[in-house]
Amino acid sequence: MTKYTDQGKQDTRSGYGAGMTELGRTNPNVVALCADLIGSLKIDTFIKENPERFFQVGIAEANMMGIAAGLTIGGKIPFASTFANFATGRVYDQIRQSIAYSDKNVKICASHAGLTLGEDGATHQILEDIGLMKMLPGMTVINPCDFNQTKAATIAIAEHHGPVYLRFGRPKVANFTPVDQKFEIGKALMLNEGTDVTILATGHLVWQSLLAAESLENQGISAEVINIHTIKPLDDKAILDSVKKTGCVVTAEEHNYLGGLGESVARVLATHNPTPQEFVATQDTFGESGTPEQLMEKYGLNNKAIEAAVLKVLKRK
Repeated sequence: MTKYTDQGKQDTRSGYGAGMTELGRTNPNVVALCADLIGSLKIDTFIKENPERFFQVGIAEANMMGIAAGLTIGGKIPFASTFANFATGRVYDQIRQSIAYSDKNVKICASHAGLTLGEDGATHQILEDIGLMKMLPGMTVINPCDFNQTKAATIAIAEHHGPVYLRFGRPKVANFTPVDQKFEIGKALMLNEGTDVTILATGHLVWQSLLAAESLENQGISAEVINIHTIKPLDDKAILDSVKKTGCVVTAEEHNYLGGLGESVARVLATHNPTPQEFVATQDTFGESGTPEQLMEKYGLNNKAIEAAVLKVLKRK
């Protein structure tokens, strides 16, 4: 059914590293900051090739955000990277005051987001970060789906003026989008056209949505799958055009259903075209230690959960 195939599993954080390597070679204003997590963020090559453009801040994330804000005043484009939990919750005040309020051109790049961080457990598995960041005025929020798209997004945000939150992950997942893709901020991507239900997915749940759509097709259900890689600004037109055709929607994300993609979509629908919607997301809960596969199964964040949500929402049309 789908024209997309798994080209080989890769981690999205390595897509960020690959994007940073390219930016290091093509954009002299790009500088990198890290909070003692170079290996985890895969920016070793950038540092090796551009040692004078790298700042190791250490375990002082709040300080890192302040330094990044200051670097923009001199025309630099700082990419400040650490784990998602530390890049948002730990330093929210600094981001709000020094970056968002001041409209500083800082790129906050966050790895190890969501449950798929795995065995490190609930203290590191932030499931609130999209909500925290999308509420900040002027903040762009991007959650790409695979290695190739994360690389493309990393390169694209260097050309975008203004604060950006780029979210990616730790595990190796299906890499299925084009190598040479053009990443357009705020422009949703149609992956599979359908007529019975719209599946709006982001991040690791995009590939799971394609798997669900394939299974649904075998049951005679035509599912439209759209990759919402940019949660803010949201592509309202793509969402409304799709649900006008299908009449119901399922949102899928590795995030709390409170404050995430699903709520953003619900706002669009409530304002323009009230439509039955089901949410595939964590249900107002923290995570726990386990393998990514175990956690996605337990918390209902996989193709089976998406398929079940589709069957449920179809009854509400």
